[in-house]
Amino acid sequence: MYFDKRWFQYTVLLFLAFIWGSSFILMKIGLQAFTSQQVAALRVVLASLVLLPFAVKSLKSFRKQDLKSLLIISIIGSLIPAFFFTKAETRIDSALAGMLNSLTPVFTLIIGILFYEIKFNRRQIFGLLIGLAGAFILMNDGRSIALSSINSYALFVVAATICYSISVNEVKAHLTHLNGIQLTSLSFLIAGPIALGYLLTTDFAPVLANQDMLISFGAIAVLGIIGTALAMLFMNHLLGYVSAVFASTVTYFIPVFAIFWGLVAGEVITVYHIAGMAIILIGIALVNTKNIK
Repeated sequence: MYFDKRWFQYTVLLFLAFIWGSSFILMKIGLQAFTSQQVAALRVVLASLVLLPFAVKSLKSFRKQDLKSLLIISIIGSLIPAFFFTKAETRIDSALAGMLNSLTPVFTLIIGILFYEIKFNRRQIFGLLIGLAGAFILMNDGRSIALSSINSYALFVVAATICYSISVNEVKAHLTHLNGIQLTSLSFLIAGPIALGYLLTTDFAPVLANQDMLISFGAIAVLGIIGTALAMLFMNHLLGYVSAVFASTVTYFIPVFAIFWGLVAGEVITVYHIAGMAIILIGIALVNTKNIK
């Protein structure tokens, strides 16, 4: 009802920023008792269970020609990034993961140009280069800037943002006839069983012996139900009214909440982190000089 109003679109973006900005610290809490693979799989399984009633109702809207796109957004846009992020956070802070997540608009434009025939201008290309430079700074150890000090686990976050960018472009190009509920529930109907199958192959004995199990599971439950299922419902519905690049600007605000929770958790934020984040945001601003609907 309100999604066609600009003020409501920004309100939804801010809500999503809070939810996703908090997801990085929730992953960190989940990792206290569970392995990175278990956290990722549980997140997807819980989201798919919540969305299952909606998925059943949405099957009548499914078209055979939608299958390829649904596979892309379910596996590349949801399943794989979940594993990339938790793997990354075994070696990097949650705040840094949140800051690097801001690369999504940069890669959204790159993927759009390469594979979805999105038009661009020179200013946007300049913005891409600036954004990537900021990412290089962030991927360092926070005390210096050099190739030798890059944290390789930060590349998992970069890979996850590329996956998100592919998904966002695919939704905008081929699935706008599905509303947010249909799109999200159908994609998790595919991702959920895959995640569950993998989860059942993991070892839960160490988890059951961990005294932090209930706290960790609670964090994963919030992450899966609210941070994944509910948030994706809003995002995919929003994509029916705005451009892919506009929707991806949610990452302007995600780092604010990610940094806040990181500071609360006692993580170290250096001047290099802030500088890298600022440079990425400047790049995003230039990237968004066009294609905003």
